[in-house]
Amino acid sequence: MSTAQHKIGSGFGAHSTADDVLAGVDLSGKLAIVTGGYSGLGLETTRALTKAGARVVVPARRPDTAKEALAGLDGVELDELDLGDLDSVRGFAERFLASGRTVDLVIDNAGIMACPETRVGPGWEAQFATNHLGHFALVNRLWPAIEPGGARVVSVSSRAHHFHCMRWDDVHWRTGYDKWQAYGQAKTANVLFAVHLDKLGAERGVRAFSLHPGGILTPLQRHLPKAEMVERGWIDEQGNLLNPSGFKSPEQGAATQVWAATSPQLAGMGGVYLEDCDIAEPAVDGDQSSGVRAWATDPEQAARLWTLSAELTGVNAFA
Repeated sequence: MSTAQHKIGSGFGAHSTADDVLAGVDLSGKLAIVTGGYSGLGLETTRALTKAGARVVVPARRPDTAKEALAGLDGVELDELDLGDLDSVRGFAERFLASGRTVDLVIDNAGIMACPETRVGPGWEAQFATNHLGHFALVNRLWPAIEPGGARVVSVSSRAHHFHCMRWDDVHWRTGYDKWQAYGQAKTANVLFAVHLDKLGAERGVRAFSLHPGGILTPLQRHLPKAEMVERGWIDEQGNLLNPSGFKSPEQGAATQVWAATSPQLAGMGGVYLEDCDIAEPAVDGDQSSGVRAWATDPEQAARLWTLSAELTGVNAFA
């Protein structure tokens, strides 16, 4: 049975932290995989999960940087993974499967945003390839290890999915590249991925969610020139936040993905888009400030994207 895309009154909100939503939750014996779990929201997610007792595997594109960032955290192990390289994805998945372990939580957290036009693999647009196709291949390759009867897959999207629907006639932006529209398409793909994965996995007891973590200044902004962030009114010339109340802290930003991965309030649910530690409402036309656009939750588009992604990556656990 599909879950309604409406708030459930979780009792949490925009100011809740990852520790808040994990209060009273014991994750001892649970194993999580958090992509990009060594920087920004990923690092806070890793910290919160290990504090609650989980063991966290952090696949990292920059293992040396990750090792430094995660120093002192117990219950963490590192491996290498570049989501823009499908050989790297396969290598990580094969190493994990060879360990014989099962995984309870997969949080697809890593991503890139608003980068200059960049091509990876066979000429794929980097944001769609890294944010979506890499995670698609990863989850499908890990599927034999994803624990039936309770595992969750969390796809970290963004309010930026409002910026653009799937550009079916040119998903790799070979013409008319716009960094923000391409990012928007990638974030729409993150939502659609969770919609269809939940449909496929629900019978096995594996549920999937997508979410907007909130506005947070993290290393995700690495591709944005300072002048652009000043122009957008995010920071002043000295780099100070101009509207601190409009941004979350990393601890608050990690909360929704941690809630999605662990909350008993979501038991038996799945396939929905979350924000501020609750299920989001459908977006109102003309309002990009909250909610989820219909194009991102359309089950037909979700199935179409799954088919395309399987063709592009050559991976489909459900074929």
